[in-house]
Amino acid sequence: MVTPLGLNRATSFESALQARSAIGPAPDAITRLLPDALAAQVGAAFETGQTRAVAGLDRATQFALVAAQEALVDAGFEANDFQKGRTGVHVGIGMGGAHTLDALYTRFFEQLQRAAAENRDPTVIHPLAVPRMMANSGAAAVSMQHKLRGQTFTYSVACASSSVAIGEAYRALRHGYIDTAIVIGTEAMLTPGSYVAWNALRVIAKKHGSGLEASCRPFDAERNGFVLGEGAAALVLQAEGAEPTCSRAAYAELCGYGTTSDGVHITLPSADGQIRAMQAALAECGLPPESIGYLNAHGTATAAGDVVETESIKGAFGAHAYRLAISSTKAVHGHLIGAGGALEFALSVLALESGNIPPTAHLDNPDPRCDLDFVPSVARRLVPLEAVMSNSFAFGGTNVSLIARKFERSTAAGGG
Repeated sequence: MVTPLGLNRATSFESALQARSAIGPAPDAITRLLPDALAAQVGAAFETGQTRAVAGLDRATQFALVAAQEALVDAGFEANDFQKGRTGVHVGIGMGGAHTLDALYTRFFEQLQRAAAENRDPTVIHPLAVPRMMANSGAAAVSMQHKLRGQTFTYSVACASSSVAIGEAYRALRHGYIDTAIVIGTEAMLTPGSYVAWNALRVIAKKHGSGLEASCRPFDAERNGFVLGEGAAALVLQAEGAEPTCSRAAYAELCGYGTTSDGVHITLPSADGQIRAMQAALAECGLPPESIGYLNAHGTATAAGDVVETESIKGAFGAHAYRLAISSTKAVHGHLIGAGGALEFALSVLALESGNIPPTAHLDNPDPRCDLDFVPSVARRLVPLEAVMSNSFAFGGTNVSLIARKFERSTAAGGG
């Protein structure tokens, strides 16, 4: 993981458990336009640790490379030439190359304004601008760095991008197209152009009276939107029965993937679509709703979104919804858009492995319409968990639910 909470998996997960918020002022380039803008930024230490070659890539690609490296090392990934030909790279990103694109247009218009006076050609742009800003830059960089030659795909499905990447990698593994997949969610759109566009939608949180860090408040009566974040999370998936390339014992079994479309509205959520995605994931696992002990909610802290998701969880889980521990970690790491699904699923898997459930921070005054157990403010420790679910619901009406369960070699049914 490379997140606003930390530059690796352990730090990010512990910060989430401690409800340590990474929300603060947006970058200077944004606050010059919108003085009160908030963001969840990856720490400055990230930039000092990059080589010159990596630093020349778009920020989202840099995040992808670093997260993938940590995941592969943690997995103990060692592959021969044949196995690398059976290893794929699946990446989810909402807006590829946002930093490169923003800088390109800024440079173009600045030079256009000076062209007559200084005899400059505004069309002279860095020759690698296109490779840097293309959406599949991260997938290409990871596959080239590690010589991975299986199928390489990039999915851009707004806030569900990396959840779709995980689910489609899962299907590729099950169908035998590849044996191993490195799946990455990455996003870096804390730029003036991106931010003012999001701000125009009126879904961005305003500063809360108790402090900047408490401004994203999922399921709270005082919520007023989400805070944009940046970062990446990566996972290594391997089909059971394939020739092993990873020496580490599995964290969990990915066993369920449900995805649906609302077909209703470009930005407003639909409980029906969300319910069907959760039910599809449960059906694929062959698990009853009661087996899910923790759900990482999409939980964006928008007025409509949190209420609709509460209703959809009730619709999918029935009476068990009231016994289910649910939280939205966006309260501390912000909304990572295309990277959000991978990060939140990874946090869910770490909760499953450790038995420690991260809380919903800043949930001081629950909205009466959000009347489920949203684990307010304080983590639950050493909870016995059999299976966990992570939800991602995107603009455009795409809904994704992913389920992971404890890995038992004798009972795992050939998933990823």
